Amino acid sequence: MSDVLVLKNVHKSFGKRVIIPDLSFSVKEGEVFGFLGPNGAGKTTTIKMILGLLSMDSGSITVAGHDIEKEFPQAMRNVSGIVENPDMYAYLSGYDNLLLQARACGADRKRIDEVVELVGMQMRIKEKFKTYSLGMKQRLGIAQALLHNPKILILDEPTNGLDPAGIKEVRDLLKNLAHNTGLSVLVSSHILQEMQQICDTVCIINAGQILQVSSVDNLMQQSGSGVYRYTVRPMDAAVEYLREHIADRIVDAAPDHIDLRISEDEIPTVNRRLMENGVAIYGLSAVGSSLEQSFMEITGGGNVIG
Repeated sequence: MSDVLVLKNVHKSFGKRVIIPDLSFSVKEGEVFGFLGPNGAGKTTTIKMILGLLSMDSGSITVAGHDIEKEFPQAMRNVSGIVENPDMYAYLSGYDNLLLQARACGADRKRIDEVVELVGMQMRIKEKFKTYSLGMKQRLGIAQALLHNPKILILDEPTNGLDPAGIKEVRDLLKNLAHNTGLSVLVSSHILQEMQQICDTVCIINAGQILQVSSVDNLMQQSGSGVYRYTVRPMDAAVEYLREHIADRIVDAAPDHIDLRISEDEIPTVNRRLMENGVAIYGLSAVGSSLEQSFMEITGGGNVIG
């Protein structure tokens, strides 16, 4: 698969504050690419630069082979995105809203019908926009973004505010668009469970720098390998002992449990040492793999942008 979006050594500052020191990654044709990072990591700034809403200080961004600085019109014809919730005319129908956008971007009525079918809005497209649920509004926004037939669709928090049914609708839609039409999708979200189900690849950044780029399957395999969850009392004594002796093995310390990355052969030794230090073990189990766990390990437990 070819690279549809390529960032090389992108740098961005606001005054003396460096937001993106040196960022490089690529998104392939037909994949859903997740963009994850702790609070203030630079995800939204990066997305705005890709969409031409912010200029970069140095580096390069190419979309479908077109440099956004040297060939801006050609690059923008191949990219589309939704940075915030779709904003359309409430008293017009979904179809009429699409018709207005189609006239602006040169799409015909046949293309309107195609994108309406792609997002599954055929039965409701003639109803007023104000009557739509949040999930339907998001799907219509995606239809609008697809009118000019871009190579890559960029979405910032596409499931924000949606109920579980709406989240599933958007999740299934994005996977279908990528895997069945060849569209590349770059999606930023703070709902890690959803990203795990949507994405093929994820890029984890912190302070504008990439910590890891990997397939979701690989990250989940890494996170689940040799991690055991202890339910112990008193927790303070357990944490104090473990931080003093094997701090690098602590994956997560919560009020009701502590997760350790240890081998199966080490479990009897850890159990004995905890009990010798007055810690009672009430439960011990292997931890299932998840994108959330891997994210927490890689970022050191950072919070994700909401």
